[in-house]
Amino acid sequence: MKELLASLIKKADVDYLDIRIEKTEGCSISFLGRNMEDIGKSYGVGGSVRALHKGGWGFVSFNNLDDLKDKVDQAVKQAKFVGNDQTMLYPVDPVDMVIRPEIIKDPRSIPLSDKKNLLEYYNNKMLHASPEVQTTRISYTDTYKKIYYANSDGTYLDIEKMDAKGAFVVITRSGDLVQQGSVSWGTNDDYGAVERMEDKIDAAVTRALSQLKARPVKGGKYTVILDPVLAGVFIHESFGHLSEADSIYNNEKMKELFTIGKRFGPDILNVVDSGLYPNQRGTHQFDDEGVPAHKTYLIQNGILTGRLHSRETAARMGEKPTGNARCLNYRFAPIVRMTNTYIEAGKTPFRDLIGDVKEGIYARRYYGGMTNREIFTFSAAEAYMIRNGKVEEPVRDVVLTGNVFETLHNIDGLGDTLGWPDGGGGCGKAGQSPLPVGMGGPNLKIKNVIVGGK
Repeated sequence: MKELLASLIKKADVDYLDIRIEKTEGCSISFLGRNMEDIGKSYGVGGSVRALHKGGWGFVSFNNLDDLKDKVDQAVKQAKFVGNDQTMLYPVDPVDMVIRPEIIKDPRSIPLSDKKNLLEYYNNKMLHASPEVQTTRISYTDTYKKIYYANSDGTYLDIEKMDAKGAFVVITRSGDLVQQGSVSWGTNDDYGAVERMEDKIDAAVTRALSQLKARPVKGGKYTVILDPVLAGVFIHESFGHLSEADSIYNNEKMKELFTIGKRFGPDILNVVDSGLYPNQRGTHQFDDEGVPAHKTYLIQNGILTGRLHSRETAARMGEKPTGNARCLNYRFAPIVRMTNTYIEAGKTPFRDLIGDVKEGIYARRYYGGMTNREIFTFSAAEAYMIRNGKVEEPVRDVVLTGNVFETLHNIDGLGDTLGWPDGGGGCGKAGQSPLPVGMGGPNLKIKNVIVGGK
């Protein structure tokens, strides 16, 4: 494969060219209530060619490996057709590596029937936990990829990677009130993660039942403590996407907002994106342009210090690439994406974070949310009132909203332990979803958060 790709690249008359060949195998299983909706194995092969000439990109994807030369020619023609500027691509030292994962328990070694039986057991356990359980949803997928990547700078990578993920959702009902509890998981090295979910699934059922008894929160401004899961989602969704340089380099307003050296929060605030953080789903040695993974401080001591780059955005902005050009699979061209994004832990124990809060909210986990540039909205999966420094009764319908820049300045404390959602999550951008990522943080104390409620 190495010799084949090198020969194709050598003949291409463009400023830059890369080829990706991808072979996959995996399976998926899903349940809705008592019914199994999907079960099956999948196998696939495909690839893509990117060509860059005079600033113009050509991209061709394909799902068979016949006549690769023709695919290269198509990408070259596209690039030459649209190219009318200067090619800007930050130089990166070429590498030649074979990368194999260290897998604790390989999902390929588990019969499909065993996976189905395990999920069916979990599903029945949730369905029979209480008469107030109305229905359930379960999803499971695992994928094993073999990727060959080569570019005209001389890089060649032979990579294998595993990814498995799933979610368990339980829906409860009392009269007209419907609530849910959920737990998701993901791993890049151990099928055993799904075999150890029983206690976490039981906890999700307990949360869904307890939320039926919670009263609606009274809307207003509160001091809010986010748990590590919600803190990670907050920093990923509300700030991480704004740090992706492809949304900055040709947008004058964003350039002004994201001026390096500008204060974005208190001295205690450090925000990082790192493809090097161990055992997270966004961890990798090289991105999909063959750039080594980096640890990038986006905010350090409250000051904006970095952003996330591909080779092209780095060159256009006069900065260094960060190893953040990623694609979901061969059907897509790499774009600037986060890896593992998190807020570094502080030094304050939880009891001290809430100690001076007369009336506030402790928000945990999340149902979902949305961002529109700097405006964010998130729904907490569970929440509790804080009264006179103590966590008290549960409340529901807690929706947090605000301007991310104001909210970062209102951070008033960081817990002393960094936490991550189980197995990270999946990120969506430009039709590429769900890309495996990690998102984490400590317990996060924020003043003057707008909380929607009754």
